[in-house]
Amino acid sequence: MIEIEFSALARLCLNRRIPTLEKLEHEVMAIIHERHEKRLKIHWQFTVDTARGKLNSHYRKVNPHNSKYLTT
Repeated sequence: MIEIEFSALARLCLNRRIPTLEKLEHEVMAIIHERHEKRLKIHWQFTVDTARGKLNSHYRKVNPHNSKYLTT
């Protein structure tokens, strides 16, 4: 999920040059605060079981020991 937050930061403020570290910190904290205040949630379009089913072969390629944790 951190990738989603980084993507939001990139779209909202990191797509331009920010002159100082302090200004960058201020902008990032403002975005984080705003997202927290809005209580934004991720609306997944798949279930854990669906994701495991589709990604099962990839998990096995990375580490064959993953097979014992996954259902087919």
